[in-house]
Amino acid sequence: APTNMSVLVNGASGTGKEHVAQLIRRESKRAGKPFVAVDCGAIPRDLAASEFFGHVKGAFTGALADKTGAFEAADGGTLFLDEVGNLGYETQERLIRPVGSNREIPVDIRLVAATNEDLEAAIARGTFRADLYHRINSFTLRMPCLRQMRGDIPLFADFFLDQANR
Repeated sequence: APTNMSVLVNGASGTGKEHVAQLIRRESKRAGKPFVAVDCGAIPRDLAASEFFGHVKGAFTGALADKTGAFEAADGGTLFLDEVGNLGYETQERLIRPVGSNREIPVDIRLVAATNEDLEAAIARGTFRADLYHRINSFTLRMPCLRQMRGDIPLFADFFLDQANR
């Protein structure tokens, strides 16, 4: 948390990857700054560049006003890319530049990415860029499934029972 290293959180769905990303931010020098979470699996490929980098009015049909992208919105803070393995290859090679603009926007972000995919296998298949993998993988956290942590089940049960009783 105290560094500016990019972190890759790897684990199955439901293991708390976004929660870990928020803990990293909370314990970092970027606490109190923006935390922008983007679910890469929920963004249609044709809108991905606009969601990440924004767009200017008139850049494409339906661009009725300028839009700030996730990278710019997270400036000074943390950008969390959930299910980064779902990014289309063409989106991975974009610069931080609003769609339809010729100006680049300087941003200062800490990148935390999460996936349940084997990105090294995706690189071998040619569906994920090796250079992007190395940029987002300065440090990897592996999140175990609850079935691998059976001793924690009573702790969770007590926690949720306490929450329900309140």
